Amino acid sequence: MNLIPPALLVLLLGGCAALCCGRRAAPAAFLGIGATLIAALLGLTAAGRTLLEQRSETFSLPWPVPGGSFTLTLDPLAAFFLVPILLLALLCALYGHGYLKEQAGSRPLGAAWFFYLALIAAMVLVVTAANAVLFIAAWECMSLTSFFLVAFDHRKKEVREAAWLYLLSTHLGAAALFALFLFAAHWSGSPDFSAFAALGQLAPGPAALLFLLALVGFGSKAGLFPLHVWLPDAHPAAPSHVSALMSGVMIKTGIYGILRIVGFLPPAPAWWGELLMVLGIAGALLGIALAALQQDIKRCLAYSTVENIGLIFLALGLSWFAAARDLPTVAMLAMAGGLLHLWNHALFKSLMFLGAGALLHSAGTRNLDRMGGMLKRMPLTGALMIGGALAICALPPFNGFVGEWLIYRGLLQAGAAASALYALGPLLLVGLLALVGGLSLAVFTRIVGIALLGAPRSPEAASAHETSCWMLWPMALLLPLCLLAGVFPGALLRLIGPLAGKLLRHPELSAPLPGLAVLPLERVTLAGLLILAALTLIPWILTRRKSPRHPTWGCGYSLPTARMSYTATGYGEMIQTRVVPALLQPELRKPASRELFPAAAELTQRSVDPFLHRWFAPGFKAVAERFSHLRWLQQGRLHIYILYIFLTCALLLGWIVLVEKGIL
Repeated sequence: MNLIPPALLVLLLGGCAALCCGRRAAPAAFLGIGATLIAALLGLTAAGRTLLEQRSETFSLPWPVPGGSFTLTLDPLAAFFLVPILLLALLCALYGHGYLKEQAGSRPLGAAWFFYLALIAAMVLVVTAANAVLFIAAWECMSLTSFFLVAFDHRKKEVREAAWLYLLSTHLGAAALFALFLFAAHWSGSPDFSAFAALGQLAPGPAALLFLLALVGFGSKAGLFPLHVWLPDAHPAAPSHVSALMSGVMIKTGIYGILRIVGFLPPAPAWWGELLMVLGIAGALLGIALAALQQDIKRCLAYSTVENIGLIFLALGLSWFAAARDLPTVAMLAMAGGLLHLWNHALFKSLMFLGAGALLHSAGTRNLDRMGGMLKRMPLTGALMIGGALAICALPPFNGFVGEWLIYRGLLQAGAAASALYALGPLLLVGLLALVGGLSLAVFTRIVGIALLGAPRSPEAASAHETSCWMLWPMALLLPLCLLAGVFPGALLRLIGPLAGKLLRHPELSAPLPGLAVLPLERVTLAGLLILAALTLIPWILTRRKSPRHPTWGCGYSLPTARMSYTATGYGEMIQTRVVPALLQPELRKPASRELFPAAAELTQRSVDPFLHRWFAPGFKAVAERFSHLRWLQQGRLHIYILYIFLTCALLLGWIVLVEKGIL
């Protein structure tokens, strides 16, 4: 525990020093990477020891804030989230130096490094805070620093709009968190988390209220359906290393918050799990369906994040449902699968975002329809992205397979243990999960096939080149981690098992992973490794034989062009017309040609999120119009604002006096 405060101090000092560098990019990057490296070494050492020894330690300093205390606790749950936060922070910092190098001199990169280091410090503080006031302060710092990073390229209108949507969404969630901690502190008698153990004696009604407030407040940050509307816009707007960090770990702090709060409450009833399962599978289906319709590669990956967050919530919901129904093995399978998928998603989604950033950095576009042939021009980046696509499609021997395999097995065992109609629910979820997996294959064969293969479909793609070592090395380290986590899942499960048992609080789950047959899982992944090796070696052996080269048959066209090849839009047409419901259909813009010899025209389509454009945006607009009537309060005069402050303080003091006298 004594290593965490120095890590926070190094991050804050490094960020302030980088800010002082201004436009001097090289020293700012040196300070940013150095501070991240030192903090990661300190934090990973502390988190690793905590996970291995399964112990909890507390660090406290005096903090003269009413109701607050600077108390940090490092327990297995906090350590579980610290590992991906610090690991990815270091890799993304290395990548960010190469990614931002071209913008040195045109804008102050010292500010970007300051906000990056402050974001890391805020995330570390969020998962270790042991006081409600400190937690809220860290949560707000995390939201504000990530807002400034999303708005890095603020000269573009779409970036500004995405940043403001993110800020609005995250503060609506923060309002729910304020209510959550106010109620929790009132019912427990203290804002310290150590006193929240009293919440375990709450009646079902108050406990359900706290759970729903946590679901809204933390779910909006995690991208839980239908609170995901900010995520598909914010991730493409941010620099790619920030997108990787946000998708890989920042949104997982929302899952941490839910797990932490539910750990204080009474054992979860079955309907909590049922609600999470419904929201999780709905988010997974919506996310992967909309991912199949995007031309923007980073927007496609952002919707894939919505899908994977849905899978994690599905697993958590199944574990709580099974624990309430006295199915301990199912509960353990689901909880272990959800936690394992959380780590795995952090690895392979960060790899894919970094790869997409490399394509953008080299070709100058995020539009899949304007890419093509990138594998020939960027062979290392392309090979790493293909590996990441295999992992995200849950194909063995990569790590995406093991977490989803445990979730599948939990659903099947839940269906086998249920009777009559109750078995239909888990088995229906198995079918829907299989549909999500099939669509995921289509989405990522679309990305790999359209972006990396074929011929270039734009001059930018034709002139693409391999990225620098600063951007390649982080991706090259992430792919072996994906492979190792998939080939040796038993080591991770033995590490995660005790934490899963503690989170479920079931008397039969004291032993690590009871009833789990890890050996069949490792056999499948090893078989997948052998198949992958064979598929890699056989083409290499065959290509060593010299054979005559001839042009590909062009179906009668003697001079084929790139316009004759599939585009991302054309590749996804079958999904659009056969799978996606009418609610999610993209908007088509057809040119009206009424002349005998019409001029050149273009058919375009735009895929929008119906929940944002039909529900949230009209609601936000209506609220903004109502609050616009209060603009008369903004007089622009200092003495009037001082009067407002005086009246507010007087009202608060009067309220405190009435409370102390027992009148209120």
